[in-house]
Amino acid sequence: MKLVKQNIEQKDGTGTATLLPEEPEDMWHAYNLIRPTDLLRATAIRRVQNESASTGSTFSQRVQTTLTLRVTSLDFDPQAGQLHVSGKVAAENKYVKQGQYHTLDLELQRPFTLEKEGGWDSIALGVLKESLDQSARAELWAVVMQEGLANVCLITGHQTILRQRIEMSIPKKRAGASSSDHEKGSARFFSTLLDTVLRQMGLSPPTSSTADPKPLLLASPGFTATTFQSYIKTQAVQRGDKTLSSLVPKIIVAHAASAHLHSLAEVLASPAVTAKLADTRFARETALMDRFYALLRADDGRAWYGPREVERAVDRGAVGRGGGVLLISDALFRAQNVGVRRRWVRLVDRVREVEGGEVRVLSSMHESGRRLEGLGGVAAILTFPIEDVEEEEGVEGEGEGVEENLNGRVEEREVREMVI
Repeated sequence: MKLVKQNIEQKDGTGTATLLPEEPEDMWHAYNLIRPTDLLRATAIRRVQNESASTGSTFSQRVQTTLTLRVTSLDFDPQAGQLHVSGKVAAENKYVKQGQYHTLDLELQRPFTLEKEGGWDSIALGVLKESLDQSARAELWAVVMQEGLANVCLITGHQTILRQRIEMSIPKKRAGASSSDHEKGSARFFSTLLDTVLRQMGLSPPTSSTADPKPLLLASPGFTATTFQSYIKTQAVQRGDKTLSSLVPKIIVAHAASAHLHSLAEVLASPAVTAKLADTRFARETALMDRFYALLRADDGRAWYGPREVERAVDRGAVGRGGGVLLISDALFRAQNVGVRRRWVRLVDRVREVEGGEVRVLSSMHESGRRLEGLGGVAAILTFPIEDVEEEEGVEGEGEGVEENLNGRVEEREVREMVI
């Protein structure tokens, strides 16, 4: 994401930021930046009806205009990298009237200007800063595979995206029969898969030999991933391809239960993989979620989840310096209700700035974030045990139009049964 212009007051957060999305990952950042009630200004194409002055006949034409919307909803397609923003027209022009509903399709290389109702809070400023960080790009490529089936995925600090699925029929080995058909089928499959992986990673010719590829994780049941790793090494030697040779030492092989996409979460959570990828954001978040569940299973009072329970733990100073961690889903900051968003911003600010604890905003597009959603979207690892958080005041002061979590309240008993 490129910052074209910024005019945000430090005191109260009022002002605007003009941004230019440059690659698909930037659409994810835009999705997290733009919230209901924000003012969004961008160019749009509208079809308008005109009447001929001479004949009185009508005709339509497509015109480009600049629209300013008061955002009401967003629709993000992570596979296509498309973001559709709907809202009411907040500034009238000769093509549209104020109050009309319209949808803006944000696109790459097309700037947009954003203004926050009530100002830019700490979460919005953090997302803005992260979106401008050129180092926060693709962290890992992964292929979960078995004979004849492979899913090629891109894993960033925020999303796990299926980029391509490959299916081919490979003749099975039969006792007493020639294995040449099986070997030829496997060779075709590996050749197609390697070409696909290189194309998706941007390493296909005429890519410069100085390219520095990201790590490539190969996972499969059995020995398919190991065999494919050997195939890549052989091709690097035969082709004399320096770029492909630079990829070989960055290949990580792991076991997967199947070649289907859901197996990737288990692979990324395995100690062998997280140890090799310890410097990546998603590995840290996966490790934190694993630690939280381990404490929850131990039932020693240091792991709590749910809005009321976590807020009370923070009130007691248990999510602060010395190991306190607040885990919160980014989906909570996209709530329609402004009061809900402010509630979570205040909680994050208190833990980070007052209590001195660690705050992790987990992406709902990552497996770690989806696991957190099952706990109500918010959880905490405490610095010291608390045994009676859920037995305090009851429900006084709650239910004032505030949404408690993402998908409805999750009963504690169900979650404890899930982790045991």
